[in-house]
Amino acid sequence: MSATAARLVEIAREILLAEGAAAVSMRRVATAAGVTPMAIYRHFANREALLATIADASFAEIAERWAARPAAADFGTRVTELLDDHLDFALGQPHLYDFVFTDPREGARRWPDDFRAGGSPSMNLVADALTGGIRQGVLRDQDVWPLALTVAALIHGLVQLFRGGRIDLPEPDFRALVHQLVGKVLDGNRA
Repeated sequence: MSATAARLVEIAREILLAEGAAAVSMRRVATAAGVTPMAIYRHFANREALLATIADASFAEIAERWAARPAAADFGTRVTELLDDHLDFALGQPHLYDFVFTDPREGARRWPDDFRAGGSPSMNLVADALTGGIRQGVLRDQDVWPLALTVAALIHGLVQLFRGGRIDLPEPDFRALVHQLVGKVLDGNRA
């Protein structure tokens, strides 16, 4: 990617972080970058291509950040770390979280094929942690992908309910609730 394209992506990402994906327009990004609106099309075919670049880079960044933490040998500790990382992202960067995980967008990864093929850097970490739990004898032997989807759907749903004001708890209590409910799902899958 050229330096100009990288700068355009960074500007578009800053707009997305501050205001959400709907606020990102080719004209606005070009103006902020000091280039003509038509110049941006030399680097990105359209707005969707620009947003797809942001999504791919964001998923890679999220997975890299989550994977950078040394994997705990203990399954329970690993789950706690992944949950904390996910909640830090969801609550700390809500517009980016919505964009990469819940907003409809072209090219978004789809269940089951994209996930099972390892196409989701963030879901791969969940599946790896669950596989570790199976290997350690904590979880019963099973296909990890449906369990990974169940855990992810629970977390995403709880985050949306909390951010929408439907779960009326202070943030620390909300975080504890998420840990408790994910624990209940995992308890139901114990070996």
